[in-house]
Amino acid sequence: MTEVTNELMYDLLKKIHQRMDRLESGLGEVKHEIVAMRLQALSTQTDISNIYAITGRIDQRLERIEHRLELRELAEPQHPYEPK
Repeated sequence: MTEVTNELMYDLLKKIHQRMDRLESGLGEVKHEIVAMRLQALSTQTDISNIYAITGRIDQRLERIEHRLELRELAEPQHPYEPK
């Protein structure tokens, strides 16, 4: 069996340290990507909320228009249908 020397231990620790640095760097990139995905999801949620708000306003306007048309139809004199 080989003897474990201080130099061998030092080299192994340096390699482990280098690998940990790369791992931390990769982990930082993953964190940034997750934040970007969260922001994208929030943006999508905001867009959907805006679409619902616009649709609600359009629906209200349509109801008011329909109501006005009903009032106007009732105000007009009704003539019985007479084919010619």
